[in-house]
Amino acid sequence: MKQLYYLFFFLLPVSVLPQNNFDFEFDYAQFGYDSSSNYVEFYYSFNLLSLTINHNDTLDYAEGILHITIRDTSTDELVVDKDWLISHILDDSLNSNNTLVGVIGFILERGTYKCDIIGKDRINLNQQRSITEILEIHPFYQMGMSMGDIQLASNILQGSENKSSIFYKNTFEIMPIPASTFGENQPVLFYYTELYNVKAEEDGKLRIDKHVFNSKGQIVNQKSKLIGRSLGSRVEVGTVMTYKLPTDTYTLVISLIDSTANYGVSSSKKFFVYNPSVEYVDTFKTQGSNIVAGMFGVMSEEELDDFFAKSRYIATLPEIENYEKLKTEGAKREYLTNFWNARDEDPSDDMNYNLKDYIRKIKECNIIYKALSKEGWKTDRGRVYLIYGQPSEIDSYPNQTDTRPYEIWYYNDIEGGVQFVFGDVTGFSEYMLLHSTKRGELRDDNWQRRIVVR
Repeated sequence: MKQLYYLFFFLLPVSVLPQNNFDFEFDYAQFGYDSSSNYVEFYYSFNLLSLTINHNDTLDYAEGILHITIRDTSTDELVVDKDWLISHILDDSLNSNNTLVGVIGFILERGTYKCDIIGKDRINLNQQRSITEILEIHPFYQMGMSMGDIQLASNILQGSENKSSIFYKNTFEIMPIPASTFGENQPVLFYYTELYNVKAEEDGKLRIDKHVFNSKGQIVNQKSKLIGRSLGSRVEVGTVMTYKLPTDTYTLVISLIDSTANYGVSSSKKFFVYNPSVEYVDTFKTQGSNIVAGMFGVMSEEELDDFFAKSRYIATLPEIENYEKLKTEGAKREYLTNFWNARDEDPSDDMNYNLKDYIRKIKECNIIYKALSKEGWKTDRGRVYLIYGQPSEIDSYPNQTDTRPYEIWYYNDIEGGVQFVFGDVTGFSEYMLLHSTKRGELRDDNWQRRIVVR
């Protein structure tokens, strides 16, 4: 029989929607630890009414068992295999919102792990819920500018000095809500994340964008702010008011944008809102005249898909995933409108200059960088031009006797100076990206070998 470890927890009035008869919930988030590891927090909750009450002469109490195994998928090594006992003495104030909530953390090195989490009733072991997660650990401190996962919370106490609390982290006490359910009984969503490697010697600020999407991909909440770069790492906390949102599944997306370097990272988290008294209103219908009058209002679904394909270069991964889930022409039309409105630097006028400039660059790509079998915007040179704009300088070598044609593009204002090397390695006038010193792009310091004529 496995040894049981006692685990600290707190009794919190958390609103949940039971997933089955046994109400056990689990969530997790990764944060930076060092250059080879991340710190992974597991959040769990047992609803007291789901646990069998154990009666004795003087006390009534409920007990649950939390079982966690973590296995390295590459080596099959069992990293964690433990049971924890969660016990609570009951009183007359017990109600359906009384939930045992706790957190436990592990340091996991770079790799892929299979995690099995089981919540059980200590008295009736047939009552249990099992959850399996695959964790990809990529150390944040080795990724350049990066962002940890988003932790959702029922409350965040700022400036806390209670370092003995299991929920204490970076001067905050963060009360997790593993069910990720908000609305009628939990009107405010709190969130916490961490930003890494944001310090830079050059001037300029970073922008943090917050977007909340509903299940149709419509933006229901958005906010932006600028932050400084004087610290290497920092914490970002905030709220989303959920009491006015209709019952639905939502996605919170936090993006960190370095506009100077044309670089950004983002993190996303799904949550649920239960508000039976709030009526759903289709924002596309209420705002339809404004959208239809615009550029996307006259596009067919095929044209909308084509334009978003052209916009993917500057979209975040969650934005791409959300668009791919859309099923109707109307939803796609509104999504694209919101997508480009969010990139309008001056919403006070009717001219979205970023959109106009992007369309101009697409046309230029199709003229200048068109290949035999590809439109210009689909080529490597077209992609780089759309993302980073006009190079500061181009060195072109179209007629060398000992090498295939190639070009070197220089961007002097990005990351202190970067370069992109393109070569016509196939002989069909399609210049492929061979090497770049830009962070996050393909790097091959031996790129010359690919263009040598043999």
